[in-house]
Amino acid sequence: MPSGPFGRCAAAMITPFTKDGGAVDLPGAQRLATHLVDRGGCDALVLSGTTGESPTTTDAEKAALVRAVAEAVGDRATVVAGVGTADTRHSAELARAARAAGADGLLVVTPYYSRPTQEAIVHHLRTVADAGELPVMLYDIPARTGNGTALTVDSLRRLAEHPGIVAVKDCSFDLLKAGLVLNATDLAYYCGSDEVTLPLLSIGASGCVSTAANVAGRQVRAVLDAFAAGDTGEAARRHRALLPLVDALMNEVPGTVAVKALFRVAGLPGGPVRGPLLEAGEELTARLAETLGEVLRSDKVAAS
Repeated sequence: MPSGPFGRCAAAMITPFTKDGGAVDLPGAQRLATHLVDRGGCDALVLSGTTGESPTTTDAEKAALVRAVAEAVGDRATVVAGVGTADTRHSAELARAARAAGADGLLVVTPYYSRPTQEAIVHHLRTVADAGELPVMLYDIPARTGNGTALTVDSLRRLAEHPGIVAVKDCSFDLLKAGLVLNATDLAYYCGSDEVTLPLLSIGASGCVSTAANVAGRQVRAVLDAFAAGDTGEAARRHRALLPLVDALMNEVPGTVAVKALFRVAGLPGGPVRGPLLEAGEELTARLAETLGEVLRSDKVAAS
């Protein structure tokens, strides 16, 4: 299993808000970051991504979140800041602010809505990488940005020539594309969709950026560790055991909503989601908690 520039097991961390949702809960973010690293088995934290509700946080909130989390985890984990927007100039400004706030790397999503050509997308991503002067993880998630903005193999080959662009968070569900890029470049691949972590590892991925790691970090890490140790049977068993949780987290409501509901049950920082997202109701929260409990209990039985 190749080593990656952003660790092995990264949590796509939620952004905790105060009770009324009016502000980022910075002490809560520090408590949560410490929990994910020291107890959850994560060696990297990705902030202000999809799970972190980046469309609804201000530039100042994003920078403050990076600063608080970097202070909390120190050198125990890599802090990657999401800075991608549909505006090249704005993304470059966020990249510079993230570097100043103490980020170790940047997550840059492909620009959406304007339907730029592949040439324009490549130019956008290079420009942001130049501005940030930090290692960049490209974020390929066409289900959210639009199929026309999915990075092509050719674009990824060209982007790999930039010295600051070192990795891809892959949510494309395109194993053929990933394999071709891994074969042709030195880009490190991180699976951004928990349901295909093991398949992507099998063709050379370095790790994952996981929503499930918010609530089952050690179980997610165990899949990666088993695979790295060469025990593919154990990795497969652990991967399959996590799938009911992944299904529950991702398929009824957005992952952010599900994770924050589970954090409320567990007494961990999270707070409400911001609109247009809506809170999980009591019935859904109970189902999520039951599924998580079953996964954690089965893992303990297997480990014993």
